[in-house]
Amino acid sequence: MRDRGVPILALAATAAVVPPALLHFVGRNKVLIGGWIHFGGVAVGAGLATACAVALTVAGARQRDGHAVLVGCAFSVMAALLCLHGLATPGIVVGFNGVVGFTGGATLPVGGAILALGALSALRRPSAVRPLLWLFGSGVVLVLGLGVAALADPSLVPSVPKPGSPAAWTTLVAALVFYALLFWRALRTFRLTRRRADLIVALGIVWLAAALPAALLLDYRELGWWLGHCFEIVGIAAVGFTVALDLRRGTARSRPLLGDLKGADLVAEEEAFLGSHIRALLVALAEKDTYTEEHTRRVALRAVQIGDELGLTPERLRDLALGGLLHDIGKLSVPDEILRKPGPLTEDEFTVVRRHVSSGVALLHELGGFATTVHQLVGRHHERLDGSGYPDGRQSSDLSLDVRILAVCDVYDALISTRVYRAAWSHERAMALLREGAGVMFDATCVEALDRVLAGERSTGLAVAV
Repeated sequence: MRDRGVPILALAATAAVVPPALLHFVGRNKVLIGGWIHFGGVAVGAGLATACAVALTVAGARQRDGHAVLVGCAFSVMAALLCLHGLATPGIVVGFNGVVGFTGGATLPVGGAILALGALSALRRPSAVRPLLWLFGSGVVLVLGLGVAALADPSLVPSVPKPGSPAAWTTLVAALVFYALLFWRALRTFRLTRRRADLIVALGIVWLAAALPAALLLDYRELGWWLGHCFEIVGIAAVGFTVALDLRRGTARSRPLLGDLKGADLVAEEEAFLGSHIRALLVALAEKDTYTEEHTRRVALRAVQIGDELGLTPERLRDLALGGLLHDIGKLSVPDEILRKPGPLTEDEFTVVRRHVSSGVALLHELGGFATTVHQLVGRHHERLDGSGYPDGRQSSDLSLDVRILAVCDVYDALISTRVYRAAWSHERAMALLREGAGVMFDATCVEALDRVLAGERSTGLAVAV
C-alpha cells in the first residue's frame, strides 16, 4: 500500500511544483497574444467552471450536504466572474474597459473566501442547503447583471489595484491565507484517507493558489498572466469534478475542503476511507463470529477517539484505525467450537485462542501492504507494561503509545460486553480495574484519556451502545 503510494506522492509533488516553477522561470516573458484567443479560452474555462459548479451543487443538494452546496456555489460565482472576464476582452464585444481587470483579479480571492466559509458549522447542515441555493443563485444572477451593466457603463466598475502595487500585494496575501487554509484541510484529509481523490483536491487548490500571483502581479503582456488562466481552469476542474464524483458514488460525504475528518469516521466508513479489502476482512470476521467483529469495531472506535484526544498525527490515527479493526483478525483461524464455546475455556483451549495474535500478523504479512505500526498493533495488543501479557511477554520499553492505547480499549470493551458465560461489567467497575492497573499493566495516560472520552460521551448522551 505504502510502496505503491510513493510514486503517486512523487508525481503529486512534481505537479504541485510545476505552476510556481513556470511563473518563476518564464512568467515575466513578454508575449503578444490576440484578444480572440483570450475571449475563446476564457469562454472554455468559464464553461468548465460552470459544469463543475452545476455537478457539484446538484450532487450536494441530492445528498443534503450543505458544505458541498457551498463549494458548488463558490464555483458558480467564480464561473460567473470568469464569464464576464472573457466577455469583457477589449476589442471583441466591447472596447477598453475596467471590467476585464476587475473580474480577472476578483475571481480567485472571492472564490477562496467563499470556500473558506466551510469552516462555519452552520453552513454544513442539511437545513442550510435550500438557503444556500437561493443565496448563491441570486448572487450569480447579480454578478452577471452588474457585469453587463458595467460593460454598458464602465464608470460603474471600481478602480482595481495595478499589477504589483501595494494594494495588489495586500489582496494577494489575504487570498493566499484563504487558500492555505483550504490546502491544509485537504492535506490533512489525504493524510488520513490516503485516497487519490483527496490528493487531487489538494493539488487543485495548489494550482488555484498559483494563479493568484499571475492575476494580481502580472499583466496581459506577460506569459505568466496567461499561464495563470490555465492554472485556474485546471484547479477548478481538479477540485470540482473530484468532489462531485465522490458525492455521486454515494460513498463518503464531501470532506477534503472541510478538513473535519476524524479517526472515528475511518472506522465508521472503512470501505470508503480504508479500502474494500478491509471491508472484506471484516465481513469474513463477522461471518466467523458476530461478537468478535462488533468488538473490533468498538475497540477501533475507542482507540482513535483516544488518539484524537492525545493529538496523534493523521498518519498514526489511520494506522490505529486499521490496527483496531484488524487486531483480532487472527481469530479467523480459531476453530468455531472454541471461539463460540458457551462457557469458560480450558487451558488448552485458551492456548489455541492465544495463537490468534501470531495468526493475525501472519495474515497481514501474507496480504502485504500494511505498515509496521499495524503489524505491531495486531501482534502486541495483549502485551502489558509489566511483561505479564502475551505472546512474547514484552515490557513497556517495547510497547509504543499506539499499542498501549489499543490494549486499554481492548480490555475495557471486553469487560463491559455481555458473554454467554458471564454478565457485562458496569462502566464504573471496568474503569476501576483499569485505574488499578494503571502504571503497572496499563498506560496511565491512556486510561485517563479513555476516561475523558467516555465522560464526554456520557455527558452529551452519545455513549456507544454495547
